[in-house]
Amino acid sequence: MSHKGPSFSSSRPSMEYLGHRGPNEVVSGDLTEIGVRGIVFAPHTGPRCAAVVFGHGYLQPAERYVDTLRFLASWGFVAAAPDTERGIVPSHSGLALDLARAADRLSDAKLNNGRVTIDANRLAAVGHGIGGGAAVLAAATGRPPIKAVATIFASDTSPSAIHAAAHVSSPGLHLTGGADRLADAESGGEAIARAWGGPAQLRRIKGAHSLSITEGRHVTSRLLDKHSSQPVLRTVRMLLTAFLLVHVADQDQLGEQLDGKISRSTLIDITDSTAVGVAR
Repeated sequence: MSHKGPSFSSSRPSMEYLGHRGPNEVVSGDLTEIGVRGIVFAPHTGPRCAAVVFGHGYLQPAERYVDTLRFLASWGFVAAAPDTERGIVPSHSGLALDLARAADRLSDAKLNNGRVTIDANRLAAVGHGIGGGAAVLAAATGRPPIKAVATIFASDTSPSAIHAAAHVSSPGLHLTGGADRLADAESGGEAIARAWGGPAQLRRIKGAHSLSITEGRHVTSRLLDKHSSQPVLRTVRMLLTAFLLVHVADQDQLGEQLDGKISRSTLIDITDSTAVGVAR
């Protein structure tokens, strides 16, 4: 008798499916209704959805992640981004608090006229740059419990996300930029991954720099002469969505693929800094 592999569909996707938007119609809204300044995207309908709170990078408005949030919502997640702590000297702990507050309040909210509700046991925190560090700080408090954490080109924070990482037992995905000159192994996502208290995966994204995943125009892009990259965005969204589907939405058919070779990324062994798999 021949053994058949798993069957894939839009409701049970493979990694290839995640190169495209998901099957859900998406609606958007304002987080101020739950007392946090920011934006939220959600499937048009859905009981007990998983929710993701997203922390922005240094000086970046939440609007620079709209397409990424919409992409996550198309795959069934309620995706929210606080638009706070955007000043020259932001409070990292303040952004972490806003991420935790948004996750906690979303778990009790009804969105799109009651068509969408959130499962309080399926919350995730994600962040870019300082927002990645803030996501770690939020998860380390345990209030509310965060089931999975992903950092994208993360920066250390004050208090230190590297120190906080040791207190996070939930799964972590940490993405670093292959062309990022603003982060190093001792102060960015790599250091956070090595300090992680739970299971963690570290990947280096080919050709990515600190602003590769931001969208649209902004003064920081002009000053640094760094702009968004569609190949990097596609890779990051695919990895991020797969990770969240596995660890927050119980789509375990993606687990083996997520641990293997994936285009434009290098899987790093966090025990000795050796690259163990490169996909070109």
